Amino acid sequence: MAEAGGPTEEDAAALGNNAAADAAFSDEDRLASRLKRYARVGSTVGGLAVRFAGNQLFGMKIDRPEHALELKTALGGLKGPLMKVAQILATVPDMLPAEYTEELAQLQQNAPPMGWSFVKRRMAAELGPEWQNRFQSFEHTATAAASLGQVHRATAHDGRRLACKLQYPDMASAVEADLSQLKVIFSIYRRYDRAIDPSNIHAELTARLREELDYRREAKHMALYRWMLEREAQVHVPEPLLDLSSDRLLTMTWLDGESILSFVDQHAELRNAVAVNMFRAWYVPFYEFGVLHGDPHLGNYSVRADGSINLLDFGCIRVFPPSFIGAVIDLYWALRNDDRDLAVHAYETWGFSNLSREIIDILNQWASFLYRPLMEDRVQTIQRDNSVAYGAKVAGRVQQQLREAGGVAPPREFVLMDRAAIGLGSVFTRLRAEINWHRLFHELIEGHDPRSIAERQQAALNAVALPPPA
Repeated sequence: MAEAGGPTEEDAAALGNNAAADAAFSDEDRLASRLKRYARVGSTVGGLAVRFAGNQLFGMKIDRPEHALELKTALGGLKGPLMKVAQILATVPDMLPAEYTEELAQLQQNAPPMGWSFVKRRMAAELGPEWQNRFQSFEHTATAAASLGQVHRATAHDGRRLACKLQYPDMASAVEADLSQLKVIFSIYRRYDRAIDPSNIHAELTARLREELDYRREAKHMALYRWMLEREAQVHVPEPLLDLSSDRLLTMTWLDGESILSFVDQHAELRNAVAVNMFRAWYVPFYEFGVLHGDPHLGNYSVRADGSINLLDFGCIRVFPPSFIGAVIDLYWALRNDDRDLAVHAYETWGFSNLSREIIDILNQWASFLYRPLMEDRVQTIQRDNSVAYGAKVAGRVQQQLREAGGVAPPREFVLMDRAAIGLGSVFTRLRAEINWHRLFHELIEGHDPRSIAERQQAALNAVALPPPA
């Protein structure tokens, strides 16, 4: 199966195993592959639209599980930007019906990589025809291949081990085409389920996906995290090498580590330490600087032998206004002290509008689920039951109630914050971590002052030349 804008499954096999076929894979071939890909997504989405129209006009029934499976099959075959969006939505369980979440959650970023001849042409386009002279060595076979690009090991002339992330060709056009299709999918979903208005969700995903294509921006995000986490000895961030990077190539120092789940299987005694390190890797930047890593996908971090964490991917980073962070903390105190007015203030600061008493009570159910472990000063797991589907039951109940109440439009900023909370909660659940989450959280919000967040955030952004939040 092919990446967006990249080889088809047959082409990928040839690119990996047949140099002649690789060399023959021209720009025209890539264009043809891309057009086939768009047609396939358009056909799937269009089919859903036609069947939905039949449901509305003639009383035909939509089989949501069947359509969810069809959509997953189409997106899984593409392994491109739209698949990445599907993975994001699948990890925020209150944004899609359960049938869709269950199917889309199975998508994996395991696309076959580009072959060596293809890689050579791409590297020459980014660093010039003599690009190989700029490395002591560069491995021909990709170490990893994901939705937007692939990673090759390399060695610098000074002996440092490197990771080179090379973007697939034509990804900008692929992203724009997929975002258009996503808008159609959302409009279909909205017409038969009005619990969630996805308009702001689409706007947020559009902005973040376009940013992920800019590897120079990602290099700045990486530098930003090195700056923010320099005092965190148990969290490691690669160093970007700007002289070996471009808009579509990001070269960084290599960090050794292994998958968090396989590591904990072998070192169960370190599961709590790993969880604490994960918590601080995500929430020290959020509560101290107003910056959030919005993609806690298992492939975006690894674990060292001592249980410390490597953060590896910085394409999906969100910088929040300090007032937004203040509202996150306000809602915690509102729920803890049963202060409805403070809760309303928090939701309105986030961007929710026209909130009725009924909608507030429904939103508070979801918020209470997320904040519950933080409120109890004791060692405990992240959720009371042992379900792997973190939050799914609560989300299903909340979605049903929102549907009956007329629905709500989540603000843009809510998308990645919710995704990070659910994604990390799922990791903590799978780790079976038992921690005093209350004390971890209170260490971060002790003496909270929006002005100090603003000052720290500005200093951090100035250090790496990133613009302030909009």
